[in-house]
Amino acid sequence: MPRIQLRITGDRDVFDDVINALHGIDGIERVEEIDDFMNDFRDDSSSQNLSDDMSSKTYTVEVESPRGKLERVREVAEETAGSREAAIEFVDPDENEI
Repeated sequence: MPRIQLRITGDRDVFDDVINALHGIDGIERVEEIDDFMNDFRDDSSSQNLSDDMSSKTYTVEVESPRGKLERVREVAEETAGSREAAIEFVDPDENEI
């Protein structure tokens, strides 16, 4: 089953909204939050933990869906995150899975 990972930068409410929207897509097999152990690591420690950096956090979700649904997953996630002004990044699935 093809998988795709999404990284969402925003607050927890935005991330939860995206997960709920993805659960609403017919045929989705699995939507699961993935722990990102590098989330709090910064290359530039001079600005680490400044108030500007602490308002948003990056969350990762992995979605497993039939081949024909991956584009719909992207559309729904992008629309939901974008409406809440959160950044979203798509980590492409393995080339063999598309």
